Amino acid sequence: MKNITVLLAEDHAIVRDGLCMLLKGEEGIEVIAQAENGREAVKLAAKLQPDVIVMDIAMPHLNGIEATRQIMQARPEAKVLILSAHSDDAYVETVMALGASGYLIKQIAAQVLPEAIRRVHQGKKCFSPTIADRRKHHRQRAHDRGELRTSKDAPALTSREVEVLQLIAEGRANKESAQELHISVKTIEKHRQSLMDKLNIHDTAGLTRHAIATGIIESSVQVTIL
Repeated sequence: MKNITVLLAEDHAIVRDGLCMLLKGEEGIEVIAQAENGREAVKLAAKLQPDVIVMDIAMPHLNGIEATRQIMQARPEAKVLILSAHSDDAYVETVMALGASGYLIKQIAAQVLPEAIRRVHQGKKCFSPTIADRRKHHRQRAHDRGELRTSKDAPALTSREVEVLQLIAEGRANKESAQELHISVKTIEKHRQSLMDKLNIHDTAGLTRHAIATGIIESSVQVTIL
């Protein structure tokens, strides 16, 4: 039987190595590549087309939410399993709406990750117990009240705008962002202006606070807000 091929996307080398060691002893599962940021994960997913992508959310250059969006847009049949320290409902619902196959909390990864990989490879959904319970409760409450889940009223940003926003929030200058994305400085400036217009935010500090508030970067990321 063919092994389930896995791409690990995690920015902390120690965690990544630990996950590799965990999966190395699992029959039928093979880690074929590792990514240390979301942009690398998108490239490797396109190149190698792994059966399952294990994706962290908080990563530099491109966060796991936007990486998931880009992977699913390019390959809707991909199986993305989120493995994160964050269990916020907003994160969970966002990535599930994008097409992710499951959401696990890192604290319990050692006990459930191998089986979760097998389940999502089979086309099933997989969640940490606390997340599964909360989702069931929210669905039942919405059903009882006759509510329909709708997207928030936040302006829709393009994938490129989200990338630029993350780089701005990480403190990158326009030239650095242009080099990172392989586009011109003038294009970066246009995206920055578009972000400010859409969000009605007109300074870098405000864009950074928005990026933190919406989970594009972690609040623990070292950024300077002027």
